[in-house]
Amino acid sequence: MSLGRLEVNNKLERLNLLFIMVNNESKNMKKIRDAHSVELWQHLHWLSVLAQQGSYTAAAARLGVSKAAMSQRIAELERIARVMLVQRTTRSVRLTEAGQRLVDDTRASFDQIEHSFAQVRDLADVPSGLLRITAPVAFARQQLVPRLAGFLQTYPDVRLELDMSDRLSALAMEGFDLAIRHTVRPPDTHVAWTLCETHSVLVASKAYLKHAGVPQHPDDLQHHSCLHYMRPHESPAWTFERSQKNKHKKEQVTVPVKGQLAANNSEALRDAALADLGIALLPNFSVQLNRDDKKLVQVLPAWRPVGAFAEQLFAIRPYSPHVPRAVTALVNYLKSSFANGF
Repeated sequence: MSLGRLEVNNKLERLNLLFIMVNNESKNMKKIRDAHSVELWQHLHWLSVLAQQGSYTAAAARLGVSKAAMSQRIAELERIARVMLVQRTTRSVRLTEAGQRLVDDTRASFDQIEHSFAQVRDLADVPSGLLRITAPVAFARQQLVPRLAGFLQTYPDVRLELDMSDRLSALAMEGFDLAIRHTVRPPDTHVAWTLCETHSVLVASKAYLKHAGVPQHPDDLQHHSCLHYMRPHESPAWTFERSQKNKHKKEQVTVPVKGQLAANNSEALRDAALADLGIALLPNFSVQLNRDDKKLVQVLPAWRPVGAFAEQLFAIRPYSPHVPRAVTALVNYLKSSFANGF
């Protein structure tokens, strides 16, 4: 082979290599353009959910994806933006100034998209879609879950996710559509429907009362094992009132109490009373079945407990101009189901 032909071949190889490099760069740029035109909105949506939830784990659960997928998507967005958007720590994440600006500037658009899609979805004749609801543990186990089967059978296109927690959730921030709450007053920033009236009741097992004696006055409770509901920064005390002959006057008594067991769950206190451990003050939804079975009996029936638990049960949702049809259907179903109380 001549030297001249070798030089020509080298030039051709260099040109071919240059063409490959340019072609690869073109493909990379096309990927970036595709990400901007197709995937960018999804990337930004995931970033907004991450900002709401405060952690990759919570955001992934909210979106129904893996934590690894969540992390990868945010990393892709940072590569496209060419700036760090998230500051990561071992327990939580915090947006950088650039990340927060992206979330703030796109939030209104995502809200409008969600609102428009909800309206379109509700054009269907029947309620459908996913509803995320939260309710207190004891109430959900004893009263709500047994009623949900009928609702889901009536509306087979609706899916429910039930979070059972006694913690007061930030509904909009945590993505809940509805909360069931035993409260004195719903927050003014939310819409609330009253489901039913409730009251508190003092109960004990027959075996305990046979052993320890039957109280005749609230003051007698100081000599009994009282199973009380724990509340932060509150000394355990129960308040009772009794109507006098003059209906406008009421006798009120507050009694400090103590016992072998305290808990922040009414179902646990009910079970302790069933185990003959003492006298429990409970919301009526926790003891109705057992009182009907005569396993627990009412103590001090002439005295009405006050202030221990709220006296109304509400369905609560964050305010929005549009209420999904599935939410309306569930609220109406619960109002009908709880119309006669417990």
